[in-house]
Amino acid sequence: MISRNLFKKRQLPFRVHIDESNAAHDFSIQLLDLIPKLPNKDIVIVCIGTDRSTGDSLGPLIGSKLRERKLNFFHIYGTLEDPIHAVNLEEKLSEINAKHPDSFVIGIDACLGRSTSVGFISIADGPVKPGAAVNKNLPPVGDIHITGIVNVGGFMEYMVLQNTRLHFVIKMANKIADSILLTDLKLNKERQRSMLKSIKPNLFSS
Repeated sequence: MISRNLFKKRQLPFRVHIDESNAAHDFSIQLLDLIPKLPNKDIVIVCIGTDRSTGDSLGPLIGSKLRERKLNFFHIYGTLEDPIHAVNLEEKLSEINAKHPDSFVIGIDACLGRSTSVGFISIADGPVKPGAAVNKNLPPVGDIHITGIVNVGGFMEYMVLQNTRLHFVIKMANKIADSILLTDLKLNKERQRSMLKSIKPNLFSS
């Protein structure tokens, strides 16, 4: 019998609604599967958005929540205090590339979608394209990307983002941040198991 979780890991983009009971757990499984397990490769999370627009504050909210925790494997950029947005995106990306050359980058951004898709978070290969919802031409971000559909698109996008409920965006940000925290814990456990495996043969040979 084929494992349901194993089958889900092979489907990209993967998406799940934030109200599903196992959303953070299932999302972390997908993220863990996509992250390279290389000891000398930095993993950078770039949270895009601004707190000047409620709907567009998803990225900075996630970044701030993650910065509050001591993560072992992720470097976090883009917070409420120091956001990464359309005006400073190119400059911030240059700084990040200088600090973390040849890193693995995860781009995070809010997006708009169909009414039936609002509340879904997704993870997919390739970069996120910031500003696409409001027809801005900005540099793509990430080797993989995470997005959250915060509201309905297709008409007066700026106004829609401005009038998105903050409670809903915070709820989504918490779910995505929780999934990243779970991924960090799982990566730490994998590292500990790997260290134990390397130690055991030495114990028996001594």
